[in-house]
Amino acid sequence: MKKAADVFREFGVSFSSHVVSAHRAPELLGETIRDLEAEGVEVIVAGAGLAAHLPGVIASRTLIPVIGVPIASGGMGGLDALLSIVQMPRPVPVAAVGVDNAANAAYLACEILALKYPNLRQKLTEFRKEIKAGSEKDGGRIEL
Repeated sequence: MKKAADVFREFGVSFSSHVVSAHRAPELLGETIRDLEAEGVEVIVAGAGLAAHLPGVIASRTLIPVIGVPIASGGMGGLDALLSIVQMPRPVPVAAVGVDNAANAAYLACEILALKYPNLRQKLTEFRKEIKAGSEKDGGRIEL
């Protein structure tokens, strides 16, 4: 999840971090969600491994969009977490990114926020131009 924090810092997006278990501390999770709503949080990025219930539990308790990051933490290389996140029942969706790809979750969160914040949209537009220019210069290879 540190890579998500790096992306948010790169784009000047304020964020907070919380370590809460959906199974071991459901009351604390509920309080945390209520606090995030009261603070006006607009997107939640939640990482979880194994059964990966955290993103879905959060989504079931708020209307804030949730992006789930499956974490490789068991013997299945994160496949179990990925399937748990992408197979949410209707009508409680959770967006999902690749296993251990917290950076992509943050990029997606920034894109969602850019719909409302023109300065962030401009930063993302410039970032994409830089990536394109670098890719063309390096023969199509992109390293982020």
